[in-house]
Amino acid sequence: MIEVKNLVKKYGDHLAVDNISFTVESGRIYGLLGPNGAGKSTTMNIITGCLSATSGSVSVCGHDIFEEPKEAKKHIGYLPEIPPVYGDMTPYEYLTFVAEAKKVPSVRVAHDVREVMETTFLTDVSDRLIKNLSKGYKQRVGIAQAMLGDPDIIILDEPTVGLDPKQILEIRELIRKLGETKTVIISSHILAEISAVCDCVMIISHGKLVACDSIAHLEESANSENKLMLTVKGDDEKTESALIGIKEIESVAKAGKNRFEVTFADGADAREEIFFAMADIRQPIISMEYEQVTLEDIFLRLTEESSTVPSEQTDADDDGDSADDEGSSDNNNNSDSDYTPLFGGSTEAGKDEEEAK
Repeated sequence: MIEVKNLVKKYGDHLAVDNISFTVESGRIYGLLGPNGAGKSTTMNIITGCLSATSGSVSVCGHDIFEEPKEAKKHIGYLPEIPPVYGDMTPYEYLTFVAEAKKVPSVRVAHDVREVMETTFLTDVSDRLIKNLSKGYKQRVGIAQAMLGDPDIIILDEPTVGLDPKQILEIRELIRKLGETKTVIISSHILAEISAVCDCVMIISHGKLVACDSIAHLEESANSENKLMLTVKGDDEKTESALIGIKEIESVAKAGKNRFEVTFADGADAREEIFFAMADIRQPIISMEYEQVTLEDIFLRLTEESSTVPSEQTDADDDGDSADDEGSSDNNNNSDSDYTPLFGGSTEAGKDEEEAK
């Protein structure tokens, strides 16, 4: 559905997106994961046509986002990190405005607005001013506007940032529901967020794509080393000597008092041999469990090299996706050639409307 090839975005000497390529398939929930300043929002802004690229290409359902922006955007519903809502409108008024802006047929506007409001549980607050709604409800309004027009792809940038735990759970459930009928991409730097709702993960570090795979496969690959954490009560030297004598064991490393990290040979499982070896020397096993590598471990391992990035780039990035913030500034200040409104209108019309507001 989305094909990104050799995508590059530069701001002067700063490389915000560094030759990224990936493919998004239909019917899945993708997580775009990375530390603050990694380039997640910049990548999303380019994919949605809100920001130009220095080089590379983005194809959405067969349409080039730069060459055929209107056709490509018909397939995308986008929620930026800050929901693009008008506080002096009610959710019903605002969503009706968005539906008309997206050129939903007039005979379907009222029906579609009611449908997305029911899906996002906004019906009870449909007549309240958006500025008086909680942040969680504002996020729901933002997601509802992304759903209008029945796009094939829903893209959500940091959809749960700033929400309380109850609101986070509600938004996660809504994202899962969207994933039943849509392809969903969410951006986050929160590992639990990605683990909770996503099928696949793309990890970005300093503008580079360092992983793109299913969460299950990433964890399976990381856990293929057959490492066992073993705690044995007794003399550590006797324990280590007994373990080294087991042929299926490749290496033994101390991990603290009475604790060992045991690595098996490929395909081997020596837990039974360890049990009998410890019984022979009369040293009881307190615990024996495989070391499970989590998504957090994988993320830290893949982004570890970011600590070696020159200080100038780190300074530019250390303020909550500041590279992306710079992209927003670039987006707002550049000419029309560098910015295409999401709904296909002109930038001057957007400015006139904002002044009228």
